[in-house]
Amino acid sequence: MISRTLKAAGLGLGLTVALSAFAHAEPVKIGSKNFTEQFIVAEIYAQALEKAGIEVEKRLNLGATQIAHTALTSGEIDLYPEYTGTALAAVVKGELTSDADKIYSDVKTYYENELDLTLLEPTAINNGYAIILLPEKAEEYKLTTLSDLGPASKDLTFGAEGTFGERKDGLPGLEEVYGIKFKEFVKFAKLGIRYSALTSEQIDVSFGFSTDWQIEDSKLAVLEDDKNLFPPYYLVPIVRQDAMSANPEIAEVLNKIAPLLTNEKMRAMNAAVERDRKEPAEVAAEFIAAEGL
Repeated sequence: MISRTLKAAGLGLGLTVALSAFAHAEPVKIGSKNFTEQFIVAEIYAQALEKAGIEVEKRLNLGATQIAHTALTSGEIDLYPEYTGTALAAVVKGELTSDADKIYSDVKTYYENELDLTLLEPTAINNGYAIILLPEKAEEYKLTTLSDLGPASKDLTFGAEGTFGERKDGLPGLEEVYGIKFKEFVKFAKLGIRYSALTSEQIDVSFGFSTDWQIEDSKLAVLEDDKNLFPPYYLVPIVRQDAMSANPEIAEVLNKIAPLLTNEKMRAMNAAVERDRKEPAEVAAEFIAAEGL
């Protein structure tokens, strides 16, 4: 009788401990890099996972690629949105190519085998680089392609933020592939000011991204990448494998979102935050409601 009582008490205690551990399971820690699009997409992921019953913790605005990547590999965060071309160039250090499927496969294989990370389904956002300038400047120098920019670059000033000056798919790539060497490179300390610097003619040339609403808004000229220097940059969630094992529902939730995120929708959401002064969380909630998630 005493034995049965003790066993029952032990079983009860075991269940209590197990249920307590389940109730206090670690939240999924979601990170982002330090610009608007990342804030919005990370908020979409966080809100969608919460709606699926998964507790989340947001650690947004971590910094540039290497900072966010280090946070992921160290376990400070469990997932964040990244771009396949960026992962290839900055982490894998692989050969740049215009083959989107090969880039995804190469990055996924490397991340899984070397870093214990995995890539989920890519979104429909291909946020590739665009070399931009005022249309009157393009007309003055008769520029339509990056090949045209090569000879003219010695007379022009280029401005950018972040690591574009050091990246293989940045200024070093432009010089190697197109012979582009600008008269001056102005590096901005803060993100997001290149468009105002360009339109106020503080610089002649800069870079943008395909989901930047300002390109169309300011009617800027975009030079054709006629030798395919820039690889595709599909936005994809990168997740720690141990977080996936603990929360396999992550893949189901985020893969459902993937095809709904497009360049057109992302441009509109970026504009809503940067131009219309909405909060990223509000814009994310509107997207989730509109898509019936």
